[in-house]
Amino acid sequence: MARLMMVCGPTGVGKTTYSLALCKESDAIRFSIDPWMQNLFSKDIVTLDYDWMIERVNRCYAQIWEVSEQILSLGGAVVLDLGFTTKAQRQHFVDLAKVLGVNAEVHYLHAPTEIRWQRVKKRNAEQDPSVFAFEVTNEMFEFMEPRFEIPDEQELKYGCKVST
Repeated sequence: MARLMMVCGPTGVGKTTYSLALCKESDAIRFSIDPWMQNLFSKDIVTLDYDWMIERVNRCYAQIWEVSEQILSLGGAVVLDLGFTTKAQRQHFVDLAKVLGVNAEVHYLHAPTEIRWQRVKKRNAEQDPSVFAFEVTNEMFEFMEPRFEIPDEQELKYGCKVST
């Protein structure tokens, strides 16, 4: 049976680590936005321009969905580790899944800010290729902090809230 799992949460909460484990337990294919952005656009970044970044994130989302749709249509499982900063971003993929008859599961990860920042610093230092795509600076961390929109109960209807 087709299954779409969408992992969201603020920076440093452990989305990629959680997504990797979720893939193993559910035999799913994972798509993670960080390596896509790193490989396709990192050399083009000159400043932290949110509009510039989101436009490119949306390009990646379109290509990722094209492949995800094929997997789901074949009855497969997909984990989307795409950040999903806003409710609108999450709703877009929920709506796409509904067209296929799939109830998207939103997995919301949360942890205190200081713990998340410590994790980011550790990830930056260790650069483990399974979870490290690029260095997240304090400026980047602070830039993204106010932008994450916490999912409401309706968004979590088929999903879950996870403390990390």
